[in-house]
Amino acid sequence: MSLLEVKGNQFIWHGEPVRLLSGAIHYFRVVPEYWRDRLLKLKACGFNIVETYAAWNVHEPKEGSFCFEGMADIVQFIQLAGELGLQVIVRPSPYICAEWEFGGLPAWLLGYPDMRLRCSDPLFLSKVDAYYDVLLPKLRPLLSTNGGPIIAMQVENEYGSYGNDKRYLEHLRQGMVDRGIDVLLFTSDGPTDEMLQGGTLPGVLATVNFGSKVEESFAKFREYRPDEPLMCMEFWNGWFDHWMEPHHTRDGTDVAQVLDDMLQAGASVNFYMFHGGTNFGFYSGANHIQAYEPTVTSYDYDAPLSEWGDATPKLEAVRHVLQKYTGETGAAQEAFPDPLPRKRYGEVRLTRRSRLFDQLDALGPRVERTHPEPMERVGQNYGFIAYTTFVNGPRRGQELWLQEVRDRAQVFMNGVPIGVVERWDPKPLKVDIPAEGAELTLLVENMGRINYGPLLRDHKGITEGVRLDNQFLYGWTIHSIPLDTLDGLSFQPIPDDAAGVAEAGPFFYEGFFEVDEPADTFIRLDDWTKGLVFINDFNLGRYWEKGPQKALYLPGPLLRQGQNRIIVFELHGPRETVVRLDDTPDLGEIASVDPSVLSFTTEE
Repeated sequence: MSLLEVKGNQFIWHGEPVRLLSGAIHYFRVVPEYWRDRLLKLKACGFNIVETYAAWNVHEPKEGSFCFEGMADIVQFIQLAGELGLQVIVRPSPYICAEWEFGGLPAWLLGYPDMRLRCSDPLFLSKVDAYYDVLLPKLRPLLSTNGGPIIAMQVENEYGSYGNDKRYLEHLRQGMVDRGIDVLLFTSDGPTDEMLQGGTLPGVLATVNFGSKVEESFAKFREYRPDEPLMCMEFWNGWFDHWMEPHHTRDGTDVAQVLDDMLQAGASVNFYMFHGGTNFGFYSGANHIQAYEPTVTSYDYDAPLSEWGDATPKLEAVRHVLQKYTGETGAAQEAFPDPLPRKRYGEVRLTRRSRLFDQLDALGPRVERTHPEPMERVGQNYGFIAYTTFVNGPRRGQELWLQEVRDRAQVFMNGVPIGVVERWDPKPLKVDIPAEGAELTLLVENMGRINYGPLLRDHKGITEGVRLDNQFLYGWTIHSIPLDTLDGLSFQPIPDDAAGVAEAGPFFYEGFFEVDEPADTFIRLDDWTKGLVFINDFNLGRYWEKGPQKALYLPGPLLRQGQNRIIVFELHGPRETVVRLDDTPDLGEIASVDPSVLSFTTEE
């Protein structure tokens, strides 16, 4: 029997009524060296529980190949939380949303053309079962029923926002039970009729997600579950950012008032997020409501604890409210850990470069295809993909159409850039093909798979075809560029007269800098356009001059005492090959979140 039980409208822990005060920290968004710091700050704020998703695509990046090491060591994270006196809520749903790439689903699922996602399709269920056969036995010893800190686990995540397949939900629930999961199970959905109808299961605790309108949200929940405890499983106290939009913030006073309203109503709560962390590498997701909207590298979320672990005024406001309800027995009585050190390392000049199109065979495999294939059909998950064909000439004033480009394509003719086609603005390019013909190359960037809603099935690359006017072009060479390793690159010194680098196509730029004492810092790329940054072969994530994110957070544990290597993969060309390592972030233009949209929003 689970040590955390539901009796009537109360949670019972070891026979006594208890209120669950939880905050979300995702282990896969924080370097392991900082897990203790973030968990201690959660506890000192007044929370007694940490909540985390489990990201399937982190743990099974390739089908049948599993990873539970480093930032993927969910067992170590949970054990550490228990050692620090925190209980744990785990949400191991196959799908997590979380503004995470593909909502946590592994990209290789899209290599099965007939598979249906998030339903009782036998093929999909077989892949979930194979994953759970590995994941759940690792979690079983950590259950509270076995002396561990895990008190509850989620069956599926906001399923009512996607479907209504009860057979699917029951398969997941029964699969957890059959694999020894005997703690409290629950679902979480938005507080609307269709969401609560589609996403809940009889006999399984239901919870709701919202950011405001406490009375209204819980009233709708009570229409479906009149005799269960009230719990907001995701209290959206901040918000996330998309590229080309302002940075979102929410007033801490408003957050504190909504929290007070919840606790006054006798509810339990999980802060989404308490600490957001970072979408390192290619793991940032995307939304698509009216148009495709890719998420930035930072997942600061305007949470009480910042991306780099600093307490914010919002944290102090939240701590004050929690202390009001927990009194002298609350964790908020504990001393708050000091901020981690940050350092300014100054300018780093990148002095060597490697032209992408000279290195394609060193970066990944190539295949020959009649027509362009999306990434997943050639066994690629993330990164970039290049398509090359030869076009006969002459052709004058024709329109080059990239049919269903996902997500952003740079177009080159005989190695010279001639334009960019973007998913959110898929206009054709006017082209002239000379009499002798021309080589056409399309470099397509995967900017993150959709993580929420009916368009979840999001193949990357060129997904339909390429045509000049109405004539499709056939006969393509396809190069995968996953960038999971840069070991094969060959660098050369940048010539002194390389002022025209922006016209020469994408380059990798390399530089080195010395560190006497590793500490957190921020990489500013004020003279760069768009691309990626690698530190000691670790992919920090994307940058783009369009913002709102203006600097990349670099955690100190990724640095080494002595020499450190930085590689910038710049897609268009820098104004100057210099980056700056500063001790102050720049979050860009600020926009306030309207709390009124955070109750019945269709996004997490």
